[in-house]
Amino acid sequence: QVQLVESGGGLVQAGGSLRLSCAASGRTFSSYAMGWFRQAPGKEREFVAAISWSGASTYYADSVKGRFTISRDNAKNTMALQMNILKPEDTAAYYCAAAPGSRITTVQEMGVMTEYDYWGQGTQVTVSS
Repeated sequence: QVQLVESGGGLVQAGGSLRLSCAASGRTFSSYAMGWFRQAPGKEREFVAAISWSGASTYYADSVKGRFTISRDNAKNTMALQMNILKPEDTAAYYCAAAPGSRITTVQEMGVMTEYDYWGQGTQVTVSS
């Protein structure tokens, strides 16, 4: 069982930066691949970024590649998403999620929402133009 709590959301102007954090409970955090997803009003939840259980592999949606960076600290049971050059279209609720590392066999699978068993409550990011 893993419980996830996001923080760091807020209001920022276009071109600005935010850093989201995800704190996980449980002693098996390091065995999970971790991901960030987002959902804008009236839209479906979509993949943003993911990182393997070891941190050796990362995967990004094309829309955020080069602007967002995902990282994790297994010693502290935390994951982060550094978001730079934010755009109004990045406005959404952002969710962190955990997928059993044994289930993930390819990098691309980290982008599949149904692979994730545990979800946080979300943190709102609003980017003004």
